[in-house]
Amino acid sequence: MTKRLLLPYGLVGPGLLAALALVALPLLLTLSLSFLPFTYADGIGDGFTMANYVEIATDGYYQEIFLRTFLLALIVTGVSILIGAPEAYILARLSPFMRAIAFVVVLGPLLISVVVRTLGWTILLGNEGVINRVLLSIGLISEPIRLMYTFTGMAIALVHVLVPFVVLAVWTSLQKLDPATEQAAESLGAGPLTTLTRIVLPQVLPGVLSGGLIVFALASSAFATPAIIGGRRLKVVSTTIYDEFLNYLNWPLGAALALVLLVIVLVISVGVSRFVERRYKQAFQ
Repeated sequence: MTKRLLLPYGLVGPGLLAALALVALPLLLTLSLSFLPFTYADGIGDGFTMANYVEIATDGYYQEIFLRTFLLALIVTGVSILIGAPEAYILARLSPFMRAIAFVVVLGPLLISVVVRTLGWTILLGNEGVINRVLLSIGLISEPIRLMYTFTGMAIALVHVLVPFVVLAVWTSLQKLDPATEQAAESLGAGPLTTLTRIVLPQVLPGVLSGGLIVFALASSAFATPAIIGGRRLKVVSTTIYDEFLNYLNWPLGAALALVLLVIVLVISVGVSRFVERRYKQAFQ
């Protein structure tokens, strides 16, 4: 009897220890590092200070970087949902053979290194890139559109990278959808749009939410794509953390930036999830 009671803990124990060693301990070390003082003359000092967090909260430079980061994440999340949710709905209606081919195309970006994908986008987005050459050749523009080292370029590249996460999440929800509900709605006179918005969408809303939260978290913490497409001048929080750690050697400020980013992403994710969950329950009560 005792062995049966201890068996679940024995099974969970290795995973819990790994999580503590690889996640909790580094976070605690980062937290403690963020409260240390720093001067360029003496480096990291001893003691306890809130100066790093005060600087982040009061310096307009960091406020602008956080605003840019989360505006980028919101735009990428919204566009990814608008593209990925209908794409998943179409995939669910394809034949098994065509669905397999479509999944290879959709998941293709995830099979390639993010650096390689981003370097590919530099070829497409440059002033002499494929996109500008095509637009110039067909006469839609008279001079190249500047897409590299811009906010728009970063958003385009991140959407390409992150759309598959929405597709997978929504497609998983669609697998639980009973086709009989759509047929019943059609038999009662509901049109395709009404069936989609009143029958299908409420049932796949958890998938849309989970996919959107994944995309938001990944977009707000993305490093490679903003660093390559955005360049050195158009900074986001992740590239600023990199600079503080490796270029300026201000590890306490870099740790504080990382923890503030983590807390904001967690608060937004949990808040949106709880809000949508309440509305979802109210709608079906």
